[in-house]
This record gives sequence, C-alpha cells and structure tokens, in this order.
Amino acid sequence: MKHSHLPTFTVKPGSKVNLALHDTASTEGVKDKDAAEKQVKRNVQRLAELQEVLYAENKRSVLLVLQGLDTAGKDGTIRHVMTGLNPMGVDIISFKKPTEQELDHDYLWRIHKACPARGDITVFNRSHYEDVLVVRVLNLIGVAECRRRFEQINNFERMLTDNGTTIIKCFLHISKAEQRERLEERLHDPLKNWKFQPEDLEVRKHWNAYMGRGRAYEQMLSATSTEAAPWHIIPADRKWFRNIAVSSLLVSTLEGMRLKMPKPVKDWAKVKVE
Repeated sequence: MKHSHLPTFTVKPGSKVNLALHDTASTEGVKDKDAAEKQVKRNVQRLAELQEVLYAENKRSVLLVLQGLDTAGKDGTIRHVMTGLNPMGVDIISFKKPTEQELDHDYLWRIHKACPARGDITVFNRSHYEDVLVVRVLNLIGVAECRRRFEQINNFERMLTDNGTTIIKCFLHISKAEQRERLEERLHDPLKNWKFQPEDLEVRKHWNAYMGRGRAYEQMLSATSTEAAPWHIIPADRKWFRNIAVSSLLVSTLEGMRLKMPKPVKDWAKVKVE
C-alpha cells in the first residue's frame, strides 16, 4: 500500500464525521494478505531505522494514540507494528480506570506525565479521550462539560506539538458484527479466554451511544481533529490491513519530520582505538 492512500482516512479539521461512510472492512484495494504482511515487516524495519535517528537527534518526540472500542485491536497493533524497535526509546502506556490519586487531579494530569520525552516514541493504549467518551456515555458529565473538555484537549495537544511532540491519533474502526466474533473467540479460545471481561458485554450494550450517528465517537472525532493533531480513521475489521495502515502512517510521518543524525562533537577521524 502506498503512503498516498492514507489521507483518505484523515479527518479534515472542522469537518463533521459520519462513521457510516467509512467501511470498517476496507482494504483500499489491497487484496493479498501475504503481500500486506511482508509490507508491514518492511515498514517495521524502516521504522526501526527512523527511531534510531529520532533517539540520537534527541530534539523531538512522537506520540501514537490508539483509540477504539473493545476488541478493536489496540493490543494487536502494538504487538505487530512496534515489534523490533529499541525498547530504550519506546514506552507503551495503557490507561485503565483512574486511581484515587489520579481522581484527585484534573483528568489530564496522568496523561501529561506519561507523554514522551525528547527522542522517544510513546504509544497510548486508550488515552485522554476516555474522558470524553466513557464519562459522556455514562452521563457522568454533561454536554457543556464535554465541549469544554474538547477545547481543553485541543489546547493541550497544541501545547505538546508546539514543544516538539508529533501526535498521531488513530481510531481503530470495527463493525458490531466483527466485535461479536472477536468477543466470542475470547470466550471459546483457551489462549484468549483470560482477556474476556464481563464489562465487555456491558460496553457493547451501549454500542449506539458510542457509535451511533452524532453520538460519542463522531462528536469526539469531529471536535478534536485539528491541524496540529488530526484523527485518522483506520478500518480495523481486517487485522492485517489495520497493521499496514498504522505502520505506513508512522513511517510516512517520521520520514516527513526530516530527522537528522547529530554531528560529532569533534573530528574523530584521527582517533585510534588501541
């Protein structure tokens, strides 16, 4: 898949998202799964090269945000796309239910301290967007507060980008039917049974509140896709295409940063190692 295909997934800032227009099973014409998996391997190799320069340059950082409903493939994306990178320069942060300490601070407190240091790549498995999704669906905050949070998040992300962090936000878009299949697989596969949680079924009962027309996810994607940090809607019913889409997006983004190895502090040409 060519990188030029990716902008078709990007949410144009200021636009209104209609998820029904985005095919969760789209493969952008890529039909050969084996060829796609080979491309993912090439992308991962290229990503490792780019990460080394990012780490050595030590001036900028990258934040990959993976957001999606249960079974959308956040863990799988991390496992397939981030493999092969130097663990020294990569952090994977999984945001779960806030602790008592976190609840004693503003909702962005735990997010900000987890953001990448210069030279690093950080992946958020779920993110600050839970605080405009779950809490809104459960009516823990109202419409006005949700809108305030959209503005606060946009300002927060602008501050991060102004200080050298490139933000890549991916919404992993799966269908309700595909989610059912994946939940059933968790139930019946002994190797995946441990991943099943009763809460998964409770969240599924709220599918329309999350995914319905004009509801939580569409509101979030429309309100928080900005020039500084646009959203990318990734068709995620086909795991192999999800992987090629996210890995290609990462590669094209890092290549666009025009990273450069730092110059030596002195001329080492005449130095001999005895």
